[in-house]
Amino acid sequence: MWTRQYRKSPLRHLIIPTLALAGLGYFGFHAINGSLGLTSKQAYEAELAALRAELAVLVAEREGLEWRTAALRDGSLQREMIDEQARKQLGMVRGNEVIVLHDR
Repeated sequence: MWTRQYRKSPLRHLIIPTLALAGLGYFGFHAINGSLGLTSKQAYEAELAALRAELAVLVAEREGLEWRTAALRDGSLQREMIDEQARKQLGMVRGNEVIVLHDR
């Protein structure tokens, strides 16, 4: 019976470190450039700052609208406020009036 023995390659010791290095490279790349990586964090922070600025504008607008609606509620009806709103919405004035409207 003949047996043939193969000589073991010296590169077989590099298989596991090569696979480990490839995995580390893959996960490292996605940690920096992925959708939840470091570079996208800056984009999320910029978007968050823009949304906070928009929120501040909307909150100020809402407070103004709340003040105006509070003036129109029963018990605290202000005749001038109702008259001003009606004229502003309808775009009408009387013939002998001069009206000066200003934004608050």
